Amino acid sequence: MTVRCCASQTAATCVLAVLTAACASSGAVPRPFPTPDRATAAPAPAVSPPAPAPAAEPPTDLAGPVETTPATVVGTALSLRGVPYRNGGSDIRGFDCSGFTQYVFAQHGIALPRETREQFQFGEKIGLKNIRTGDLVFFRTVSNGPSHVGIVVNEDEFVHAPSSTGVVRVEHLSLPYWSRRFIAARRVGPAELAARPLPLPFPGAAPVPRSTN
Repeated sequence: MTVRCCASQTAATCVLAVLTAACASSGAVPRPFPTPDRATAAPAPAVSPPAPAPAAEPPTDLAGPVETTPATVVGTALSLRGVPYRNGGSDIRGFDCSGFTQYVFAQHGIALPRETREQFQFGEKIGLKNIRTGDLVFFRTVSNGPSHVGIVVNEDEFVHAPSSTGVVRVEHLSLPYWSRRFIAARRVGPAELAARPLPLPFPGAAPVPRSTN
């Protein structure tokens, strides 16, 4: 999605338009994501973000086999905290939500589709009570359908590339903003990703009813 600014708009208006752009995979403008509380927000990396990958190399080009377990998938995702949000981005120069999940799983030999809605059809659908570390979690931020995606870290956290503050970060599934917008989870990858189910992160949450459109 391209945000255009006309000549009569101020620079500040243009910046605001860019910052509120949705994931490229959704093609819509979501409501602003919540600003993480300073006491619970994941700290920014102590070191500078890694150097950009060569533009000619897609994220699915791997140097060799990488161990694939829930811990290693989540470890890769957490190592990218602080990488800036970039609309349409799918490498370490910047990510949008589905570009982030695609890149993380690619490092473990799992090729996810690029779009959020396509990722929602990939793998095995998981019920709320069976969410596990490493699962993909999907949210409706602009409609009843999936328009945002992240990766489960533990029973109450997920890591994602939001568009509000501009960096990959960890947030709580139990926050009202996310629990009300949760749709479902999907499990992808080999059997090694199967692990002990995590406790339901937000008791009482119910799946979003299917759209009749």
